[in-house]
Amino acid sequence: MKKILFPVVLIVTCLQLSAQKTIIWCGSLIDGISDAPKQNMSIIVEGNQITGVQSGFTKVGANDKVIDLKNKTVTPGWMDCHTHLSMEMNKSSYLEEFHLNEADYVYRSIGYARVTLMSGFTTVRDAGGGIVLAMKRAVNQGLIPGPRIYAAGTAIGSTGSHGDPTNGYRSDLAGDPGIKEGVANGVADAMKAVRQRYKEGSDVIKMVATGGVMDVSSDSKGAQFTEEEMRAIISTAKDYGLRVMAHAHGAEGMKRALRAGVTSIEHGTLMDDEAIALFKEKGAWYVPTVIAGKSVADSAKQPGYFPPQVAVKALEIGPQIQATLGRAYKAGVKIAFGTDAGVYKHGNNWLEFTYMIEAGMPAMEAIKAATIRAAELIGIQDKLGSIESGKLADIVAVDGDPLKDSKAFGRVTFVMKDGVVYKGQ
Repeated sequence: MKKILFPVVLIVTCLQLSAQKTIIWCGSLIDGISDAPKQNMSIIVEGNQITGVQSGFTKVGANDKVIDLKNKTVTPGWMDCHTHLSMEMNKSSYLEEFHLNEADYVYRSIGYARVTLMSGFTTVRDAGGGIVLAMKRAVNQGLIPGPRIYAAGTAIGSTGSHGDPTNGYRSDLAGDPGIKEGVANGVADAMKAVRQRYKEGSDVIKMVATGGVMDVSSDSKGAQFTEEEMRAIISTAKDYGLRVMAHAHGAEGMKRALRAGVTSIEHGTLMDDEAIALFKEKGAWYVPTVIAGKSVADSAKQPGYFPPQVAVKALEIGPQIQATLGRAYKAGVKIAFGTDAGVYKHGNNWLEFTYMIEAGMPAMEAIKAATIRAAELIGIQDKLGSIESGKLADIVAVDGDPLKDSKAFGRVTFVMKDGVVYKGQ
């Protein structure tokens, strides 16, 4: 009998453990899909999944854990669709490129990943940085705390473009960077560059469609790929099951990318009416990054903070992005939340909510841009972006009502990612 009893007891014990639930009592729940918050709700979490969302404060079983957020506003985990976890801009950044090793950036980046998660961003789409591919694996393996990462790896640009890593170098150092460094010229190069990113493990392709602000060149808005080259990048990415995000400030490069079938435009500063029409015709997404524009414009006012070429561009481009967002939203362009974190201090990502609301987006629309709509952009809406049964348990809570006070986004008190509590109870 003893030989039979032991396994039976063990099976019963295992069944009891597997039935254990985490029940989250929510005073106010913004679920990512409804147009109004729901009061006095309970979220049931088992393992890493949400298995129920119930009205009222669900009774807790003997083996269950309760998390009391009755005095908080609860939302799905936020998503930042444009980050740079491999860097954080400072007044010495341009010099540091010559004396820091890759390992130095890696150690710094561990902190950037952690503060991003603790700020309520449980998922990010990283827009460029080779070391982030390794960081993604480290986060997935539980080696470091950080958000779920969908990484572009090295961006793809043309010679001398915003994507050329040797802009501003003296001639004997500049060399002739190629596909591994993210420089592609012509259709064949464009196709090979995408395949190289796929080989390296990129989840999304970052294409540099126009000039940029932070590179040491004089141009911030001219088109930097032909439409034929862009089509080659986008069609090749599609073959490999990858979406393409396009850095673009200038209107012409933006429109080439939209006609070529890009998934999203990042920054979009000089968007004109024709570009807005193309956004809507093609169903493309706009990721504004208002906070980055404001931040670099402020930094450019400090003498010596940026090289002269960068300062001029920052002062010209930075202040315009918020107004562009307002026009795009009013016109009905699809908008997803993104900040360009790393161009400013990591952990302040939440300020983008404030700037989106200032630009004319209702607070609930800004939250949806960082939850269900961001999930749609990335292509993960089947498992993230809302608090629904069957979705992964990514949940955050804040003090106050973010629908009435945008500063509440900066008061994150609880973070759960994949069913694991990283901040709070």
